[in-house]
Amino acid sequence: MHVAPPSTTLVQDHVALAEIELCGELIIAASAADEERLSPDRIDEVLKVAAERFAATLRA
Repeated sequence: MHVAPPSTTLVQDHVALAEIELCGELIIAASAADEERLSPDRIDEVLKVAAERFAATLRA
């Protein structure tokens, strides 16, 4: 049996890391919420959707 040597090259998928971070933020918000589910508005707030939309309109 031949096993490949461990790679010293570090590969990072920045999009995947960002998605994992956003999922973590949603999990934290959901665990702290009093209600059973997060509302769409609360999800947008946690993900900073409104802030990003506002920043995009300023750049345009």
